Amino acid sequence: MARPLWKGTISFGLVSIPIALHTAVRDHRPRFRMLHAKDKSPVKFARICVSDGHEVAWEDLVKGYEYTKGRFVVLTKEDFETAAVEKTKRVDIIDFVEATEIDDRYFETPYYVAPATGGDHSYVLLRDAMRQENKVGIAKFILRETQHLAALEVIDDALVLSTMRFADELADTGGLGIPSKTEVRKNELDLARALVNNLSASWDPAKYTDEYRDNLMKVIAAKAKGAHVTLKAEPEHRDANVINLMERLRQSLEGRTSTKASKGTSAAASKPARSKAAGKKTAGSRSSSSRSRRTHAA
Repeated sequence: MARPLWKGTISFGLVSIPIALHTAVRDHRPRFRMLHAKDKSPVKFARICVSDGHEVAWEDLVKGYEYTKGRFVVLTKEDFETAAVEKTKRVDIIDFVEATEIDDRYFETPYYVAPATGGDHSYVLLRDAMRQENKVGIAKFILRETQHLAALEVIDDALVLSTMRFADELADTGGLGIPSKTEVRKNELDLARALVNNLSASWDPAKYTDEYRDNLMKVIAAKAKGAHVTLKAEPEHRDANVINLMERLRQSLEGRTSTKASKGTSAAASKPARSKAAGKKTAGSRSSSSRSRRTHAA
């Protein structure tokens, strides 16, 4: 069984549920070290004082906050302890809110919540109650010495705890010149809607891959064997000219329609006949993971 990164309880009202947090995401991106170009040896990064140019030892470092250019307030261990909130091992649920009310920009890192010893029954009870009411629990908890705002959601059979941004962490869009309303002609809107509908598909996360990472790993694997790999370059897409927007929309729609038609014809020609029973079985075995994260109502 995977080792949890945090153990504690979910607390709401007079109820406490023992839980363990597990990482819910994996980072597959390659990690790089800086090397000396001359002999390919790894390079260490030193802590250099900008005043005297000498390296500073770890034990001689203090933490400072630059409150104005070039002027710092030095904070001690006692200062941080004074500011710290109570260090608990609880996920304290403050409110239960409607799932559809939360702006996705508030979400950060998700963690799987698993029941700890003796917590199975309470875990299932909370999960099913939240699912039927379509609610998300808004909570606070301490992780790695830092207080986090968090959302407790039901996704499939699991409770998922996602750290969240506080309201003042979201940038204001006021100065970005985003238009609230602009008059558009009906034929322009109809054509744009037709293209949107033509590109519509069911959500399938496995369909979208990190092509850059895959290509980079091919290059790394080849160079590790002393070989050289040449990858086919993607054609460069030119930005659409606003003046030709209608024509670009029309061309996109025509190209998309013809592509779909050709795919449908070739698929029909190559597919063997299937019974109705087989078709029903396939439809019934589709994974529920294509649902939106925030649509969990039973």
